Amino acid sequence: MSSQRTNPFTATLGATPPLLVGRNEVIQDFGFALDDGPGAHERISLIVGPRGIGKTVLLNAFEDEALERGWLTLSETATAGFVERLRSDIIQLLAKDRKKLKGLNVSILGIGGGLNWDTRAIAESTYSLRNALKDLLAYKRELDRKSRQQAGGVLLTLDEMHHQRSQELIEFGATVQHLVREGEDISVVMAGIPSSIKPLLSGRLNGSDDANPVTFLRRANRIDLGRVSEADVREALEEPLHQASTSWSQEALDIAVEACHGYPFMIQLVGQSAFREKERASRGANEISLEAAQRGVATAQRKLGQLVHEPALSDLSNVDRTFLVYMAQNEGPSKIADIKARFNKTGSYVGNYRHRLLDAEMITDTGHGEVDFALPYLRDYLREHAAGLIAEDFKS
Repeated sequence: MSSQRTNPFTATLGATPPLLVGRNEVIQDFGFALDDGPGAHERISLIVGPRGIGKTVLLNAFEDEALERGWLTLSETATAGFVERLRSDIIQLLAKDRKKLKGLNVSILGIGGGLNWDTRAIAESTYSLRNALKDLLAYKRELDRKSRQQAGGVLLTLDEMHHQRSQELIEFGATVQHLVREGEDISVVMAGIPSSIKPLLSGRLNGSDDANPVTFLRRANRIDLGRVSEADVREALEEPLHQASTSWSQEALDIAVEACHGYPFMIQLVGQSAFREKERASRGANEISLEAAQRGVATAQRKLGQLVHEPALSDLSNVDRTFLVYMAQNEGPSKIADIKARFNKTGSYVGNYRHRLLDAEMITDTGHGEVDFALPYLRDYLREHAAGLIAEDFKS
């Protein structure tokens, strides 16, 4: 297949786009932190934002920054068992290069004269994640010494953080805090959606009366991802087409830029869909027409509903979803007084769900007692699916 017909856009959640825009400053700051040495604030970072805003893509960019500096990187998703998976990955990594461990003061070698490298034989109680990371860091220092290259450390990235895994996160956090206090060359970057992260940052965890022990998260560098500028959107739509010997007509580009609403994932959806429509109309054509852009935008909106709106709404309660459906009855921002009337409930009742949706970054407070949707095209999606989203108690 010729490069002219190869679609340059990557409309897959978490996939690195052909051109990453609007995140240069935070990526540079992370690189500076790696260069500055142990103790730099950005070395322990928490990325927060709604689905499709680019959290996983930013994790990928941070990994690239670390790899360019000769760091080792380990990536995990914070699903059940992630601590054990990290520990096992480190054991496997060390096992592949065990000869370079000879003479090093590493705890894994303290299990008698001969070591069985079968990970099942190394009990977690005797060889914890902290032990494993200490050994990995020692191994990395030895590699750097022998190669006489610039010393690097170990970066851990952890995606899809969630308060439901709080016990594992407590263990993980304690391990990280010990290594940071010991001045180890380690960096940890985590990411999650607001509704999953907020309970981890509160003073009490999951309604417990005890103080929240996940303190390392509250001290982490917080990166709240938002939409990118119109200029960045335009660049992200134009630049990738150069490699495909294609361009936008001016009217098509204006339509595409406006349709993205500064939402990073929408850039890829619109670009990919419009490119396909161009190919469908005239295979190998070198310009995306206004008609192709319009059809591409419509396709992108449908896909955004399937990939972003549907899972985002599934995380909410029935009443949360009903609140949003009532908002969708308005063409623009919704007055809280109108939503209260539609619920036929007290102001405190409606206010509680307003706060919940603000925390989940499903809505924004526009001032003057009004709220609006935070995600593009959510209003349209809700109108189309309203009947199945309103709680039974509020159906007439």
